[in-house]
Amino acid sequence: MNEYHSNALTPMNPDMMNALGKLQQMQAEMEKAQKELATITATAEAGGGMVKVTANGLQQIVSISFEKEVIDPNEREMLEDLVVAAANRALAMAKELSEEKVNAVAKQFMPNIPGMPFGV
Repeated sequence: MNEYHSNALTPMNPDMMNALGKLQQMQAEMEKAQKELATITATAEAGGGMVKVTANGLQQIVSISFEKEVIDPNEREMLEDLVVAAANRALAMAKELSEEKVNAVAKQFMPNIPGMPFGV
C-alpha cells in the first residue's frame, strides 16, 4: 500500500511565491492608503456658503462652521437643514475620494478582467 505523507518541506512553486509576494505588497499598500485616508478632506457648503462641513477620507465629520448671519434662534430649523445638507455632501465627496484612493492601489495589483472592478 502506497502512502503519501506531505510532512516534508517542499519548495514552493515560483508562480505561487510571486503571487504571495504581490499579495503582501498589496496588503501593505492598502494599509498605507487607509492611513492616508484620515488626512484627505472634503469640504462642502450649503446655503451659499453659510454652512461648511468638512469630512475626512474615513467618512468622519471633522469640522462644521457657520457664517454669523445664519445663526438666528428663530431660524433653528433652517440651520439644522443646512447642516444636514452640507454634511451629506461632504460625506459623499469624502467617500468618492476614498474610493479613488483604494481603487488606485488595487489597480496596481489586480489583473484586467472585463466586468470586474479594479481592472487596469
